[in-house]
Amino acid sequence: MVLSAWKHISRFNGVTRTVKHRNYGVISKADRLCEFTPIELRQLRALKTPAGVQRFLDSLPYHLADTAWSPRQVLRERTAHCLEGAIFGAAALRVLGFPPLLWDLEAVNDTDHVLAIFKMRGCWGAVAKSNFTGCRYREPVYRTLRELAMSYFNIYFNLRSERTLRRYSQPVDLSRFDRRRWMTSERSVWFIAEYLCTIPHTPLLTAVQSRKLTRIDKRTRAAEMVGHVSKKAK
Repeated sequence: MVLSAWKHISRFNGVTRTVKHRNYGVISKADRLCEFTPIELRQLRALKTPAGVQRFLDSLPYHLADTAWSPRQVLRERTAHCLEGAIFGAAALRVLGFPPLLWDLEAVNDTDHVLAIFKMRGCWGAVAKSNFTGCRYREPVYRTLRELAMSYFNIYFNLRSERTLRRYSQPVDLSRFDRRRWMTSERSVWFIAEYLCTIPHTPLLTAVQSRKLTRIDKRTRAAEMVGHVSKKAK
């Protein structure tokens, strides 16, 4: 949830054979995946399922560097933060046959949280990298994006223990950035985060509800911060 690498930005269906790109024509699915080397593709396919993608993300140390690595760089460096984990998750899900969908949860007095989402049997699930325990995987059992967003509400808080989640975006299909080689670029992919800052977000609460919120209790805070990485620790 707290993503230091995003501080300078200020706040922060169904697989098809081809994807049309504005001003660029059509790129085949095979051409897109050929950006990865055979070794990289084997590593990604070995994850097998969304839950496997989450297990891989959980195995990576969380870092606080001001970076925006592509999935290729995450595979090489073996570490990631929230934004990088979500972009990696979208690429890994694409290799497994899902659309590469990114999703943004917007907060107040806090940073946004970015996830890769997927749909199975008509219901939404998510994979994510987070510095907080509960802001990670969700089984595909949520009928709407609002349901999925609300599953994060109670454990989405800042370091003052305030409940901060307020809005959610529509899914962003990262194939729109294929011409910028978002999956394998050796350069930063901040353009993805910048795009997330420009799209509309749907409110989760009314103004009255927001004003009446209580802070989380100490027990919840302790549970959600197991393994939390802080700047002091570094």
